Amino acid sequence: MTKLAQLLDEVRGCDQCKHMLPLGPRPLVQAGHTAALIIIGQAPGVRAHQGGVPWDDASGARLRDWMGIEKSLFYDVKKVALMPMGFCYPGTGTGGDMPPRPECAPRWHVPILDSLPSIELKVLIGRYAIDYYTERAYRTLTDAVRDYASLLPNQIALPHPSPRNNRWLKRNPWFEEQTLPLLKNQIRSLLKD
Repeated sequence: MTKLAQLLDEVRGCDQCKHMLPLGPRPLVQAGHTAALIIIGQAPGVRAHQGGVPWDDASGARLRDWMGIEKSLFYDVKKVALMPMGFCYPGTGTGGDMPPRPECAPRWHVPILDSLPSIELKVLIGRYAIDYYTERAYRTLTDAVRDYASLLPNQIALPHPSPRNNRWLKRNPWFEEQTLPLLKNQIRSLLKD
């Protein structure tokens, strides 16, 4: 068993927050030693928790469309790593899912990233990932997403692809006009065979 496989087994066996998780622990992560792209999101939703597959919902479909990749490539561990800020479903709050559990990223992110030597691009989805991984303090999520040029070539910030963000997308047409073509080109060149 490789070092990465052992680490992923440890992550998947983690129950540190079990008393704070309404559905119990079910850490979700995908990583392979040769992955060139890592998608760092918030936390699995209830559907991902129940099915054991991250991004297997409308948000995932929109994210794959934004990136210009097929589902089979998205779930190819040799090319794409999926690592949330919180590895388990955190439960539902008043405006949607609760924030990711704060224990996960400090405990698991560095060892996982250290085991992925081929990562060339981090796609940071949502405010939690953006705040954790960018050195600049952005006033708003929109400011971070709009600042894509300063984050590339190693990182890019995206809003969450949830249907709940349709209003944000309508108010920010530059995102689909400017950012998404850039993202698709970067990913196409990164994941070409």
